[in-house]
Amino acid sequence: MKLTHPLSISLFAGGLAALATFFLNAGAQDRPSIATSQADVETAIFAGGCFWCVESDFDKLPGVRETISGYTAGNTTNPTYKTHTKQGHLEAVKVVYDPSEIEYAELVSYFVRHIDPTDDGGQFCDRGNSYRTAVFVGNEEERTEVESQFNEIDQAGILPAPIVTRVLDEQPFYEAEGYHQNYYQKNPARYKLYRVGCGRDKRVADVWGGAGDS
Repeated sequence: MKLTHPLSISLFAGGLAALATFFLNAGAQDRPSIATSQADVETAIFAGGCFWCVESDFDKLPGVRETISGYTAGNTTNPTYKTHTKQGHLEAVKVVYDPSEIEYAELVSYFVRHIDPTDDGGQFCDRGNSYRTAVFVGNEEERTEVESQFNEIDQAGILPAPIVTRVLDEQPFYEAEGYHQNYYQKNPARYKLYRVGCGRDKRVADVWGGAGDS
């Protein structure tokens, strides 16, 4: 960089330090923060079709501290957006939440009412295994909670068909590329066009009727 006027050694050194900090932090806004290291939060993983939409939905909930888009349940390590489909991974979202503000049971109830749990071939306009729905449980207590809620819904007969959303043990979760994180905030016009065009909200309303949440 060519200097256009003389600087003192101290100012020049300070400028170099600031420049180095800039480049080290470049793109940081595209990387998900790591809230999972905090002792007062817990995590839950849900696959509900397009992870952009699942992120957007969960971010509305009080008590949710962070949502991270990623891939899980495949047969390889370190999948990417280009490879995850053929490697068997599902698009999923890790939800970081404060259990003192929102309970795991509330997350499950909210999740299932914002997807079509009767569709085992994908979600809405997105078809194929990578868009199938699942709840990934970390222990038997969580499994019991999810299965109990699903059974209660099925027995109530409020859906047009039985729930086919799978309940699976947690598996390694790989964070998606930075540009996928908080996509709905970074690209609001494109996101809205996709969500409306894919028919997500219309289908959820049709499936759940008055039994779903807004």
